Formats: sequence, structure tokens, C-alpha cells
Amino acid sequence: MAQVKVTLIHSVAHRQPTQRRTVKALGLGKINSSVILPDNAATRGQIFKIAHLVSVEEVK
Repeated sequence: MAQVKVTLIHSVAHRQPTQRRTVKALGLGKINSSVILPDNAATRGQIFKIAHLVSVEEVK
């Protein structure tokens, strides 16, 4: 199964509460924190909601 590395590159300060909860649900905390997640529809949907706050890389 493919995986993606998600890195938080912008702060969640002054963002909508739903965006803050999405960042926390993905397992991200501080800026530059990264997490490797499975590449599925649920994860892609969450990433889409906060695409302006994160960077995404494909992991082999």
C-alpha cells in the first residue's frame, strides 16, 4: 500500500476550528512536524481540507 509523508509548514494559529482539528487528527503538532500515513481516500480528503498548511510527499 502506498504511503504519504505529510509535513505541517504553516501555523494553525488564526485558522478555522475545523482546520485545527484536522491537523490534530492527522497527528501533526508543531510546524515542521511530519507523519507518514496510508494513501487512501480518507487521508486524501483530510489533506485536501488543509492543503494550504501542509506539504505532501509520496513515500516508497
